[in-house]
Amino acid sequence: MAARRRDIAALLPRIRRAVGTEDPVVADLTTAVLRVAFADFSLDHARSSIARCWSTWSGLCDFLVAEDALAGNPMAGVHRPRPDRQGPKPLRGEDTPEVLLRAVAAGCRAARDPWPERDLAVLATLLVSGLRSAELLGLRTGDLVGTRGEQRLRVLGKGNTERSVPVEPALADLVDTYLTTRRQRFPRPRALPLDAALFVDTRERPLTRDQLQYLVRSCYRAAGIGDRVQRGALVHALRHTFATRVVAAGASAVEVMRLLGHQSLTTSQQYIDATAHELRSAAAGSSTYTALHDLRTTTGG
Repeated sequence: MAARRRDIAALLPRIRRAVGTEDPVVADLTTAVLRVAFADFSLDHARSSIARCWSTWSGLCDFLVAEDALAGNPMAGVHRPRPDRQGPKPLRGEDTPEVLLRAVAAGCRAARDPWPERDLAVLATLLVSGLRSAELLGLRTGDLVGTRGEQRLRVLGKGNTERSVPVEPALADLVDTYLTTRRQRFPRPRALPLDAALFVDTRERPLTRDQLQYLVRSCYRAAGIGDRVQRGALVHALRHTFATRVVAAGASAVEVMRLLGHQSLTTSQQYIDATAHELRSAAAGSSTYTALHDLRTTTGG
């Protein structure tokens, strides 16, 4: 909903300029006007952002058609760019996740009101569950269910689809430690309600998207791994790292799809393909291959 609001708000000023009035009406939403507005929008936005905005406005126009406010959807005549296919962008470096977690556990992140137990629980959950940002922020204290050794997170994903993500004791212990420090920070006569946000800020308000991004970015910087984060990836880099690691451990595309909550097996297959490419590149860098290349050159093979 927030993304849709941003797409609507971003195009409205451009529609006003195209129409020449500060108060455009539904009838002004013609193909010609929307073409001009999207041409302006495309000057300072990426292809993926343009495609998402196009989908938002097409959906809005479909609604207006259904309500008899428009005779037809004018977006059919507005070009929709095909977004560049993006492969997975995990953290670079074989030991980078471990370096990050150790640094955060040691309290590397400087803050006005430091809370390393919370920071560590957030990053560890992202790294070993592959949750999206919105999924993590939507977790409630009652979503960690099951007995020790068989615990799982109930996650509400895209399209309001629910899935279960296994939780090993190591992560459960980190979350328990965080919740203990939370009770110490914010004493209350009763236990936390099951519908309370699982991860909160230093005032015990539900963690927001911007706060999560700042937390993750500052942890990268404090841990000295900022150069290992690929361009265009931030919180999502932790999800990609989880996926590539479970694939390297032998997970199938179907298992990846279930763990990550993908709607399409094709999306999950990207991690299989990317991991296979990385493994081939790593194998090609073996010193033995260098020796074989030299041998081939000297023998004329």
